Amino acid sequence: MDLVAEARRQWRAHGWEGPDRGMAAVISLMRAQQIVLSRLEDVVRPFGLSYARYEVLMLLCFSRRGSLPLARIGERLQVHPASVTGAVAKLEAQALLVRERHPDDGRAVVARITEQGRRVAAASTAALNAGPFADVGLSDDAAEQLVEVIGQLRRSAGDF
Repeated sequence: MDLVAEARRQWRAHGWEGPDRGMAAVISLMRAQQIVLSRLEDVVRPFGLSYARYEVLMLLCFSRRGSLPLARIGERLQVHPASVTGAVAKLEAQALLVRERHPDDGRAVVARITEQGRRVAAASTAALNAGPFADVGLSDDAAEQLVEVIGQLRRSAGDF
């Protein structure tokens, strides 16, 4: 049974036609996010990562210096400071990054990726590129359309 279709049927049965479109869109997006995240987690788990920790590593890999203040990591990944602190602590325990005092602001903490962190980031990225990033379950055209449609939603929310 398609749970989204059933929820939509129930919405209409209760007289909520019109909003049923938005509800179905939101629930579809959320269920798809859960499916995709599960696939991503399955790929990065053998590297000792969660997908959230993988994102932190990649953000550091892409930064000019290989380091960023924890606050900046939270802003860029749009996550709560406590989530950043937890992810950074786990990555540090794995020797994939180190925490250091900010060179210009002694109150701030910076996360810096280690060489081991770069190796794990490269290996897990190769696995993602060969797996779920190579085949998201959509044709290339459908994947591009999805990016465009979600881009519209992101623009309307001020995400750009």
